[in-house]
Amino acid sequence: METSRRTTLVDEISGQTGITDAMIADLVDTFYGRVRQDPLLAPVLARVENWDDHLVKLRAFWSSVVLMSGRCHGQPMQANFLLSIEPRHFDRWLALFEQTTADVCPPAAAAIFMEKARRIADSFETAMATRRGEIAGPRHSKSTSTPQRSTT
Repeated sequence: METSRRTTLVDEISGQTGITDAMIADLVDTFYGRVRQDPLLAPVLARVENWDDHLVKLRAFWSSVVLMSGRCHGQPMQANFLLSIEPRHFDRWLALFEQTTADVCPPAAAAIFMEKARRIADSFETAMATRRGEIAGPRHSKSTSTPQRSTT
């Protein structure tokens, strides 16, 4: 997408949702500050060597997801395959993220972030289960019913 069209799209989404890059930065920085202190999640991310660089990538990721800015150029799914993540980690990640969105964002923006976060968690969890030879369905998206998990 050309730069002017992308800028217009970002401006439109920001105007409709109230979400800005400054809000995303505040959310990401606050959330990952909490993650780094969390007894369950901190060990999973202990391999991150440079948090300043990592936070820049995470801000770009969320800007791309929520504002469609196109700033994220990495492959977050591939990077997360290297981590030892289990369903309990996704559950804790979402609970902590939900608390952080409530603390940092207005309710309407928090709802948008949480909808995206649940879909991301389901996508990552399903892909990681598949790589382990398991069948897993979405557990976190509001449109899902009961949790699904089985081993083949």
